[in-house]
Amino acid sequence: MTDGAVGRAELDAARLLLARMGISPADLVEAAAVRPVAPTFAEYVPVVSAAVTAGTRRAYGSYWKRVVEHWGSRRLDEPSPSEIEWLAEYVKTHVVARRNARGGRSAAEHLIAALRCLYKRAVADGFIAAADNPAVKVAKPRRLASTRRAVADARLAEINAVAAGTGDDPVLDSLLLRLHTETACRRGGALALRPVDLDPDQCLILLREKGDTVRWQPVSPTLMRHLQRHAEERHAPARGQLLRYRNGQPITYRRYDHLWVRIGEHLPWVYVQQISTHWLRHTTLTWVERNFGYAVARAYAGHADSGGDVGTTTTYVRASLQEVAAALAALTNEPHPLA
Repeated sequence: MTDGAVGRAELDAARLLLARMGISPADLVEAAAVRPVAPTFAEYVPVVSAAVTAGTRRAYGSYWKRVVEHWGSRRLDEPSPSEIEWLAEYVKTHVVARRNARGGRSAAEHLIAALRCLYKRAVADGFIAAADNPAVKVAKPRRLASTRRAVADARLAEINAVAAGTGDDPVLDSLLLRLHTETACRRGGALALRPVDLDPDQCLILLREKGDTVRWQPVSPTLMRHLQRHAEERHAPARGQLLRYRNGQPITYRRYDHLWVRIGEHLPWVYVQQISTHWLRHTTLTWVERNFGYAVARAYAGHADSGGDVGTTTTYVRASLQEVAAALAALTNEPHPLA
């Protein structure tokens, strides 16, 4: 059978199916024509921004702003995949240069992710068809391996010493480091912690982190006492944010930024390697995995047993430079400063 004959047979089958369903080709054309006119990016971005979670808004907000700057007056159904690739390349080459920059790859990846989020909403709202979504037709840049790793015990002690001996609120900073080191929680989880989330009888705290995940995490009696004392002394409402400044105002992500800048001023290696709070998560999970196994480390991290979290824990428990150096020392029979 020729290609033409195959095509006619498929059309005949489609017509027969539509006839049995009581639908005419004209009905399909009319249904397609009633799709509402797509809004402009300037009109739609605020709608999506108001509908998403605070975490999503924080992650994509600056990229949606870029989109509005370039395409604010254009309708959602106008940009092509090629234009999205152009905008991603533009963002990549015009990213603010930082010490830990990696050629703008992350900026390009986040721009595409931000547009995918935007267009997913547009499809759900009926402004464009799923098949016409241009953002899903653009591949994200391949993500490079993270440079984060576990911090050695001696280095971690240096970090804690600087936090406890400098700054305008060493009690708060020491509590932050203790909380993240013990629980391996993310910054969002710490900032979302409330006094009502403390269970002192069982030494558990309730962590609410990204992806709307909620989990009970064990903590030491010492950390529990400090958290309770902090909430009491800084007058944290039972259902309000627990971590606060001396004046009672809730802390924000800026406290973490200032903390690591200050530590980097006292410890040059912290500045050079761009150590951050997330390195503490790597540190704790690596120690747990080495001593109690992968399954416990996975639960400690709060990673789900299914879905996108499968295998994610391996990101945090990679071999450290110290372990590699120890292997080298054993291989060469020569001491190494990191081993």
